[in-house]
Formats: sequence, C-alpha cells, structure tokens
Amino acid sequence: MSDHESPADDLPLPDGGGPGLFGDEQSIILSDAIDRTEPADEEHAPLTKKQSATSDAGYRVLARKYRPATLDELIGQDALVRTLQNAFATGRVAHAFMLTGVRGVGKTTTARIIARGLNCTGADGKGQATAHPCGVCPNCVAILADRHPDVLEMDAASRTGVDDVRGIIEACHFRPIQGRMKVFIVDEVHMLSRNAFNALLKTLEEPPPQVTFIFATTELRKVPVTVLSRCQRFDLRRIAQSELVSFFTKIADREKVTVETEALKLIARAADGSVRDGLSLLDQAIAQSGSSNESGEVISASLVAAMLGLSDRSIVFDLFDAVMRGDISAAIALSDSVYDRGGDPGLMLRDLAELTHTVTRLKTVQNLQDALDLPESERIRGGAFASSLSLSALSRLWQMLLKGISEIDDAPLRREAAEMVLVRLCYASTLPSPPEILKRLEHGESAQDTRAPVALPSPLALSSGVQDVSERRTHASPGEPVSVSDPGDRLPHAINAGRAGSAQRAPVTDRMTVEDPPEKEPKSWRELVAFVKDNSREASLHGHLRYSVHLVTFAPPLIEVRTDNEAPKDLPRRLQDFLRARFAGEWIVREVDAPGELTLAEQSADIIQLHKRRSENHPLVKAILKAFPGAELGDIKDSSFDDHYGLPVEVDDPSGLVLDHDVPDPEDE
Repeated sequence: MSDHESPADDLPLPDGGGPGLFGDEQSIILSDAIDRTEPADEEHAPLTKKQSATSDAGYRVLARKYRPATLDELIGQDALVRTLQNAFATGRVAHAFMLTGVRGVGKTTTARIIARGLNCTGADGKGQATAHPCGVCPNCVAILADRHPDVLEMDAASRTGVDDVRGIIEACHFRPIQGRMKVFIVDEVHMLSRNAFNALLKTLEEPPPQVTFIFATTELRKVPVTVLSRCQRFDLRRIAQSELVSFFTKIADREKVTVETEALKLIARAADGSVRDGLSLLDQAIAQSGSSNESGEVISASLVAAMLGLSDRSIVFDLFDAVMRGDISAAIALSDSVYDRGGDPGLMLRDLAELTHTVTRLKTVQNLQDALDLPESERIRGGAFASSLSLSALSRLWQMLLKGISEIDDAPLRREAAEMVLVRLCYASTLPSPPEILKRLEHGESAQDTRAPVALPSPLALSSGVQDVSERRTHASPGEPVSVSDPGDRLPHAINAGRAGSAQRAPVTDRMTVEDPPEKEPKSWRELVAFVKDNSREASLHGHLRYSVHLVTFAPPLIEVRTDNEAPKDLPRRLQDFLRARFAGEWIVREVDAPGELTLAEQSADIIQLHKRRSENHPLVKAILKAFPGAELGDIKDSSFDDHYGLPVEVDDPSGLVLDHDVPDPEDE
C-alpha cells in the first residue's frame, strides 16, 4: 500500500513499549513513567506525574503547575464533564468538538484531556478509550509533555491561511504513528480565513475514522455556521467566585503559603471567571509578598488591593457614604487619600460604581446578603446602605457615575475631573425626589394660598394666535422680524383656576369634536391634509402638503396654493386627482403667485412655542425649575389640540395640559 492510500482499520497498533518517535531516550522516559509505583488515585498524583513527564528544570507558574490532567479536576464545568464521561462510556465520542468560552476557563486543557482519553492504553497497555486517562501509559505521558506525534496543536491566530489547513487535511490520510487516534487541536479557530474554513468543510464533515478535530475559540460568532453544524459544541461557562476562592485556597495550602480569605476574594473578583487569570494573580501576590514555606508571612487583602491597583474597600464604602450624605469636604478628602496612595481617579469611580451596583442588588435580590460570593464587608455595610437608600437614589447615582467615568477617560486632568464628578454626586444626593417636591409645593400652596390662577391656551386661541402670526408673516417684508403677541387675553377658559377660590377647574366651553365622517368633504385646509394622510397611499403627497404648500384660497371645490421649490411640479395636479376620486364635484387645485399662509409644519412650530411660553409662566412649573437648578422645560403639548393639524381631539382631562406625558403623534400612527 502506498503512503497516500487510506489505512485499513484492522492494522495493529504500534507497540507502546518499543522505540518512540524520539528514539531510545524517549522510550526510557516512558518506561520509567510506567514502572512508577505511586498510586494513581492519590491527591497529588496527577501533578507529580505531569512534573515528571515534562522534567522542567526551572520554576513552573501556578497556571501550568496545576493545570487539570483529568475531567474530574476541571472546576465549574459540570455539564461538560458529565457529557464527555457518558460519551466515552457508551462509545459515542464525536469526531469534532467546538469548545467556546472566555479566556482561561479550560478550553485547551479540555482538548488535551480528550486527546489523552482517546489514546490512553492503560498502565498494562491494553486499555481502550476512556474518560479517565491513566496518566502513565506512553501516550498519556507524551501528550502531557506536548510531544506526541499524533496530537497536533495549531494556533490559528498565527497560521490563518488555506495552506496551513491543507497540511492538516493531508495529514488526515496517514495512519497514526504511535497512538490510537490522530487529534488535531486548533486554538482560536475563529482567526482562520474564509478560504481556510471552506477547505476544511469536507474533511470535517466526513473525516477518516482515526481522526478527531477539537476546536477552541473565544469568538464563536465569528465561526461560520457551516463549521458549527459539523461539530459537537460545548460552552464553557465562567467560574463562580465562590468556586475560585475554594480552588485558590487549596492551591495556597499546597504551596504552603498563607493568604487571607478577603485577599483570595479580591483575586477571584479580578479574575472575572477565569481560572488562569486568577492563578496568575495569585502567583504574583505570592511573589510580591515574599512568602515561602519557611517565612510564615500572611498575604493580606491590602497587599492584593495595592497590587491590583484597587482602592481600599473600606475607603470605597466611606466615599459612598460621604457622597450619599452630600458631604463634599469628606468626599474630596477621601479622594485625596486615594490619590496620595497612588490610586487612579478613574478606577476609584469605577469601584464606586461597582459598589453602587452591589448595593442595588442587595436591595432588589432576596437572600443575597447570605450569599458566600460577597465579602463580609459588602454583606454588612452594603446591606445597611441597601436598607436606607431608595432605588431612585441608587439609579440616579449609577447614571451619573457612568457619565462621570466616560468624562474622566477623555479629560486631560483626570484628578480634577474626578473631584468635579464627586461634587456633582454630593450635590445631587441632597436634592429631594420629584414626588417630594410636589408634596412640598402642594403644602406650600395650601398654607400660603398665593397661587394666582393661570390661563393656558385653548385650541381656538392657539389657532387664532397662529393665524395672526401667519398674517404678519404674509404681509411682512423679507428680513423683517415678526413679533408674536401673547394671545392670553383672548383665552376663553383657564386650565387651572388655582386654589384662591374653588379648587375646581373651569369647564371647557370651546372644545370641538370631529363629527363629520371621513367620507364627507373637509371643511378646512387642515382637515383636508389630515384626510390625505389617513386615506392616501402616497406618503410623499401628504409630506409635501404639510411641509411645502402655502394655502392661498380654500373655497371648495376651488383651492389655490403656492408651493416651495422642493415640491414636485405636478403636486397640484396630484392633489386635484385625489380629491376628484374621493369626493363629488369637479375640484380644482391650481398654483398662484400669492404668498399665502405658513405651511402646516411652520404653524405647528409656532403652536409649540406658544405652549412653552405659556407653560413657563405656570407657578407649578416655576417652582419645579427653581427646585431643580439647571433643569429645562421640554415640549409642552395640549392634549385637546392637535399641534400638527390644529384639529381638536377627545381627551379625558378637561385641563388640556399634559406635562411629562407623550401625546400620540399623528405622524407616528
């Protein structure tokens, strides 16, 4: 058989006891590993075997030293472990795996464990594929030492081309050299090019029986769905902080160093669910403290906080307390203390935002104060804050912190910007809530009884005011300013009659209702444009009528208009055809040179300004703006009046005033 022919499935496996790929020296190493008498189930056995196999002379970092060698040693991945164990037990191991998750949760480690399980032959050399590799057979030892000829690891971040994938495809046609299966582990597989993925598809769908693919990625969304559909997918989740703390405690005991529990919790929080990141931080903390087997020194939480650049947790709580009490001097003093100790102002505010989120969770999530994931200080002091603060105050603090953090990132003076954020937070914490403001205002009105009745514009008054503006603009020369007088002296009713007399509101006597059905002819230009909006399939027709047409004459069936330059030339004809198709009579729509009225859009803008000017003089609005400096009055809408078309509408509130409430917009229907 030539080298390029597919191997037969019944060929005998290579003799594990003979010379390996790397010569007699490798065979001696493997034989020594098999002959060791150390029990395989001893607690430290996997670590010792791994150390013997690699025979590294230098120091090995904790992330490598305590890398799991079996599925049972994986933490926080119960679903993955259970599935793989059942698959090996029933002989239903997939030919391709896709392992996804954040960095440091065990993707590559799991891939190597699967490779060992597929090739393990047991201590006697007669074992089959197993979910519990022995760790002493030649294949297990070689895979642990990263030098097994049949287990190929490729970093797709550096080898992204189609030629690299073709090398894998060619290797699939050859029989395993030493082990039972050829295993191709491709890390960061999402970095492969599109052509590389396409080249791999056919082999991935129907691989030779002696080949297994294991892919690992942190960006699953970048992997083509055609590849995902050919793989058995496992999502490795982030490791919980409580599990990380328990694991780091065991590691510290094995390394014979003493670490405070609070320090381990800080490391677990900084690890953000990654075991490798946490072990690297623990390694750094041990090195920074100088702890050793003989020193007996304790790695404190303050040392870890300083190493991580975190503010002292007690200072963060004190700063939170000062901010919520509105004590600006205390907040600035605490900020100076953090800065003098080398803390970053932006990180200080991030710690404050994190504490705000924690307090909010303590207030909203039941039984969270009993959770072991939270440090004792957060459960005690945070619980006290949660019981005394309202959700509105915490939400306001959170929003202001987010805005302040973004400002600091762009500010040239970070310390000064952070202090200004603290000043704003302290000031805002002393402001009463809107419900409290309203209660105080109501109490003041009833006690002092000095509120004067205020009349807000009615629909007819506003229409008249707009008509006056329209006439002035029509007869004004170009460039001449147009003054809009206050139409309050013509208002037929008052929205709020005040409390000097009766507490009742004046009845609305001038409200109109649209009684005519849509089939009847419109009585005004506004009704006509509104009818076009509701009944025409041409959206552009309504838009041009509203924004580009000035009414000159409305005397059905004759309509005279002036159109702006941006309007289409056939707009009058299109409107005429629409009217003739919908109503009886020979409607005539023609364009003239007269100036005409303002467009409906311009009139609506004037109406909004009239609303706003009248509302700004309302005593309640004045009191609210005075209580909240810097606040601005938004758009005010009359619920009884359609600002777009000037048509009365039916509402339940006879006052006609809607504050902080959205009125249905005819344009959005």
